Amino acid sequence: MTGAMLAQRGFLLPWVPVFLGVGIGIWFSLPVEPGAAFYAAAAAATIGLGFAGRRAGEAWAPLVWALSLVLAGSLLAGLRAHSVAAPVLGFRYYGAIEGRVVDIDRSASDAPRLTLDRVVMEDMSPARTPALVRVSLHGDQDYVALEPGLTVILTGHLSPPNGPVEPGGFDFRRLAWFDRLGAVGYVTTPVLALIPARDGQAGLQVFRLRMAFSAWLQRRIAGQAGALAAAILAGDRSGLDRPTIDTLRNSNLAHLLAISGLHMGLLTGVVFATLRAGMALIPWLALRFPIKKIAALGALTVGAGYLALSGGSVSTQRAFVMIAVMFGAVLLEKRAVSLRSVAIAALLLLLFRPEALLGAGFQMSFAATTALVAAFGWLRDRREGLPQPPRWLAPVLAVVISSAVAGAATAPFSAAHFNRLADYGLLANLLSVPVMGAVVMPAAVATALLWPFGLAGIGLWVLQLGLDWILTVAARVAAIEGAVSHVPAPGPAVLPAIAAGFLVVILWQGRWRWLGVLGILAGLALWPMAERPAGLIADTGGLVGVLGPEGRALSKPRGDSYAALAWLENDGDGADQEVAFARPGFSGEKGDLRASLGGVTLRVLGGRGVRTRLGATCGPEIVVMSQPPDRRPDGPCVIFDPEALRKTGAVALFNGPEALRIVTVAERAGQRLWTSRQR
Repeated sequence: MTGAMLAQRGFLLPWVPVFLGVGIGIWFSLPVEPGAAFYAAAAAATIGLGFAGRRAGEAWAPLVWALSLVLAGSLLAGLRAHSVAAPVLGFRYYGAIEGRVVDIDRSASDAPRLTLDRVVMEDMSPARTPALVRVSLHGDQDYVALEPGLTVILTGHLSPPNGPVEPGGFDFRRLAWFDRLGAVGYVTTPVLALIPARDGQAGLQVFRLRMAFSAWLQRRIAGQAGALAAAILAGDRSGLDRPTIDTLRNSNLAHLLAISGLHMGLLTGVVFATLRAGMALIPWLALRFPIKKIAALGALTVGAGYLALSGGSVSTQRAFVMIAVMFGAVLLEKRAVSLRSVAIAALLLLLFRPEALLGAGFQMSFAATTALVAAFGWLRDRREGLPQPPRWLAPVLAVVISSAVAGAATAPFSAAHFNRLADYGLLANLLSVPVMGAVVMPAAVATALLWPFGLAGIGLWVLQLGLDWILTVAARVAAIEGAVSHVPAPGPAVLPAIAAGFLVVILWQGRWRWLGVLGILAGLALWPMAERPAGLIADTGGLVGVLGPEGRALSKPRGDSYAALAWLENDGDGADQEVAFARPGFSGEKGDLRASLGGVTLRVLGGRGVRTRLGATCGPEIVVMSQPPDRRPDGPCVIFDPEALRKTGAVALFNGPEALRIVTVAERAGQRLWTSRQR
């Protein structure tokens, strides 16, 4: 064992973000919010282990430091969570809302959506008013031209950020906590302008420029190609319609919508190559100045501008950090792309935004990047022992290998987060990613260079050709029969096991690295063993689903659509809500449906007269009611009405060996900062 540890010398840096991430993950999995005593003990232990590592000997010091990093990760996550604390609405609110527009996008239902700061709410003290609220706009909203910095007033419905639609599901409350988003809702009446945007410009100039750039692109490039250009170049997806987004997802091209490493790498790569080639054509300049470093600085500057112009999302920040590390290595005359540079990028992101660890973007981005660096590093080291392809074929092979490696590395994470696999995604990427690199990004750079001379139309014409091709490929691939495979949600141990095995295979030095394959296989073996609930109850009480031989049957064809879609996706079921409603599973009349679960009757009461329909007595059954009963009936029944569900959240029912097991969101989510609401 000592020899194996000594073999890791010189290869320890990539493990730093790994163990820091382990500590962050442990902190987020705690069932109860840690107190001051935990942080004091963890801080003392972190410092103590850091000093102990210096005396532990060369072989064992890394293990001591690894434990210190785990504790430091927990401290880091706790510090970040407390530093972003902001008021969260604790009740349903209807009334006047005033705020300044700081973001404009679209909701999942395709409605325009505003994020407001400087919020003022009726009869609400500033200390209890959320820092940010987000409202979807319904109805006729043509009375005011919405723009960044505009202070608006509206009458709307607000509620706290929603919890998971089932125990163990995605918790939007946690995401909202770290975004300081204290309430979400909707408005059906017109939004009115209160203070012009020029009176609230501080900090919004870049946002205003971004939206103006997006509007310009969509005016000059017609249709969904213009909307895709705005998404790729300005980070504004509001022009993309739902069918286009679904098509991109089903063809595994949705990653093109997130401004990530691909976009940042292609853009800065084009700029770097153009600057370096241009300076190389001037002998006086090339012989007297380090043109490679000058080109790297220029590309880095353009990357920073792209980061600001595109909105600075988490994925874009992650991409810029990785690009900055790469060009920093060029400036320092080090290898630009290596596992060390990937580790430094991951470390910086975790230090500033530890919550990013739980996001699909972070996991997929670093899985793809780590796998690509490792794969091409392996090919580079064995170049002499491998057959060499013709020079003209090398770029094609590079695209094929990179698409296959990145697709394989991200597939488990994509399937776990989105419950689908695009079976022909490799084909779509092979046909589209080269166009992004060879046409779209160079055309974007050309447009910027030609714009001062009034010739931007030339670059935009080429840009539209490339985007039309990508949309055509997405549509054709998504239309292939069997293009999408639906995957059930994995258990909580699956992704950690796969990620741990993946990292051991790539980062460990020596033959023991192949033990990581066992972790990957264990994760894949555990995936189909995850138990899905026999019954599910939405936190509103308005929707119930029971699992049958044909899939999950739902209690109604419309309403609570977000929960319905999430349940079906987590089941690995591609049906829509109306199809699931038509499945066998419930009997009885509308307003009084019944289903049998493990010998227990599940009864769903709704509609008018629901309070009297329950009766004075009830048997051993579970009753879901859209309104609370007038009085508690006699008998052993368990009642979930709106008041009870506000405390428990969504409910899952599992078949047990002796009795039906009831699990609630409140039990599974625990007592954390984001699960408690102000009253």
